[in-house]
Amino acid sequence: MEEKLTKRESELMDVIYKLGEASAADVETQLPNAPSNAAIRTLLGILVDKGHLKFEKRGRRFIYKPTVARQKAGRSALSDAVTTFFDGSLSQAVAGLLSGKSDKISIHELNELEQLIADAKRREEGNK
Repeated sequence: MEEKLTKRESELMDVIYKLGEASAADVETQLPNAPSNAAIRTLLGILVDKGHLKFEKRGRRFIYKPTVARQKAGRSALSDAVTTFFDGSLSQAVAGLLSGKSDKISIHELNELEQLIADAKRREEGNK
């Protein structure tokens, strides 16, 4: 099982997901307020140890790639957040996301949410 990420580790993963693959130098150029190159290499090693990254050697450089697709990793992190902050209640999590933000949600996004809910209801009814 993959271990959870620290804030800085999440920042590195975000860069690598955006680039698809990256060296320590690539990550360093993409991070605002980047730590030293040595610190980045250490963090990349930790992410390898945690199972979030794999690497290959190309010449003198190590190139890092995610081990899990971004969407799958996001679902896992979101599931953890729902469990931790909303007692496992998806409806409470969605309500929390929507409260105070409703003026920023487009009609298109609301329609997508309605469709996702309708699809989930059909799947649930099919499982009964």
